[in-house]
Amino acid sequence: MADYLTVIVEEVAGGASLHNQMSAHGPDADAFEKASNAELKPVKLSGTMAFMFESRYVIRPTKYAMETSELQHEYFEVWQNLKKNFKA
Repeated sequence: MADYLTVIVEEVAGGASLHNQMSAHGPDADAFEKASNAELKPVKLSGTMAFMFESRYVIRPTKYAMETSELQHEYFEVWQNLKKNFKA
């Protein structure tokens, strides 16, 4: 499953991400730790909106998308501080 996600905060366009099949993605280390240790109760989020498209097909970015200066080549670094919670 491939997914494309974008977030709008306070009516200001934010970033977007594309995760094709078999590519790692998920919350960064800080978000994971906060969510894992938070009290389990309903929380209302306001001033934000997100939308996602999912596809069973591989989404092929255009040449422009792959060469734009906005492309985050260091995107993978947000997961480098995740602790291993399972034994192999």
